[in-house]
Amino acid sequence: MELKFRVAARIARPVHEVFEAVADPAQLSRYFTTGGAQGRLETGATVTWDFHDYPGAFPVQVIEVVPNERIVLEWAAGEGDPPNVGETGRDAWADAGYTTTVTMTFKSLEDGRTLVEIAEEGWRETQAALQGSYGNCQGWSQMLCALKIWLEHGINLRDGMYK
Repeated sequence: MELKFRVAARIARPVHEVFEAVADPAQLSRYFTTGGAQGRLETGATVTWDFHDYPGAFPVQVIEVVPNERIVLEWAAGEGDPPNVGETGRDAWADAGYTTTVTMTFKSLEDGRTLVEIAEEGWRETQAALQGSYGNCQGWSQMLCALKIWLEHGINLRDGMYK
């Protein structure tokens, strides 16, 4: 069984605005990377994302960026149960020693909204990897919710959620 998932959301903003909210580290830090993001998402770059629920910056390899269409990333696969809120994430959820691939696509819809899809794949076929993939699926679903509420209403949904 190949471990992979896809989540999606429609956001009531033009595609360029939605894309920039993900690619620009200052914007990403306002609603998703609760500990901050460093570096713009550009092909070939290595950026860092830090989260209060997973202390310590994660290196993120940017494989491909097609403005307003697609972002492809690789980052360390985590295996095992994601930590509960308040635990130190890195201790509870181990780096498995390989990477997974995240593909974000952005599609302008006829009604002016943007469809954002996030897919992640590449986990080993083990119980620990399955648990890790569930955690990432949860995280990307939260990211889409936070992106939507941030762009449409200016609210940081994750503010105070983890710290």
